[in-house]
Amino acid sequence: MTVKCLVWDLDETLWDGVLEEDRDVTVKPDALKLIKRLDERGILQSVASRNDARPAMTKLEQLGLTDYFLHPQFGFGTKSGSIRTIADLLRFDLGTMAFVDDNAVERAEVTWTLPPVRCYRHDQVAELADLPEFTPPAITEESARRRTAYLEASRREASRSDFTGTDIEFVRGLDVLMRITEARPADLARVSELTARTTQMNATGTAYSEDDLRAMAETGSTALLVAEVTDRFGTYGKAGFLVLDRAPGLWRLRMMATSCRVVPLGAGAALLGWLSDSARAAGAHIVGDFRRTERNRLMEIAYRFAGFTDDLPTLDCTCLERLPGDTGDAVFHLVPRLSETASGIAIEGPLL
Repeated sequence: MTVKCLVWDLDETLWDGVLEEDRDVTVKPDALKLIKRLDERGILQSVASRNDARPAMTKLEQLGLTDYFLHPQFGFGTKSGSIRTIADLLRFDLGTMAFVDDNAVERAEVTWTLPPVRCYRHDQVAELADLPEFTPPAITEESARRRTAYLEASRREASRSDFTGTDIEFVRGLDVLMRITEARPADLARVSELTARTTQMNATGTAYSEDDLRAMAETGSTALLVAEVTDRFGTYGKAGFLVLDRAPGLWRLRMMATSCRVVPLGAGAALLGWLSDSARAAGAHIVGDFRRTERNRLMEIAYRFAGFTDDLPTLDCTCLERLPGDTGDAVFHLVPRLSETASGIAIEGPLL
């Protein structure tokens, strides 16, 4: 599993020396190089330090590094507690988190308390960029601006904390727009990245390579659709993806995935609503694959909020029907009804 966030210790790890003893500490060259390389790859970074917040943030600002670190944590709590807080704020699974520290005791505490988190010594910094877990399968335009996207998300959250209305009213005030188009060859790297990185909102838990996607597109019978999402704070980039086979009267939704960053917007339900309306207008039923995994409960909820249920396996109503012969993980048929999306997301893209 690729690392999504590297958490840095500061003293003797990010910089030489101890800040409390010497305010003129300097960043280590290998650390600076790694910070910039990971940022280009879309791997986020943060800080877990026992330093006081004010002098530490002042030093990071002097070094020009403040914006590289999201949700930095300071104080005398455990490093594992800081890492858990960062993961929760980023909505990342602990298995996608990594930690680098010069102190063997701190690393041991994190390993004991949070076994999924990968820990590294400070003298490994120069080689981390070459490790497989720090090498995403694809580096895209979205990779290079991922940190910016999370900073925009922080501004949204700050705006939400000052808003006195309901969540739906807040989302409606964001002027959210979803543009749905057929994937171009240049989009395939991003789509591959999306399927690999998305676990909570991945309908089947499947990750597609660029070659897989290219092969599907070349059949001519499969539509690869991407959804780009924007609001008044900025863009989420290409944050949704569908693989759709269409035959007269019957459409098969083979795959659906959306970025976790658009989950609070109700983007999954909006996308399903748009697809349901498209199928209804075309007089087609949808057969949609859903395979339950340890991580995609949110996707199942999105299906149900979009109006799908497994209670009534008939074609004249909304239903999810277990495929014959399936055991273990569930795979469902989906038959749509007229959507009643209340998210306030505007969708730009004709019905299929």
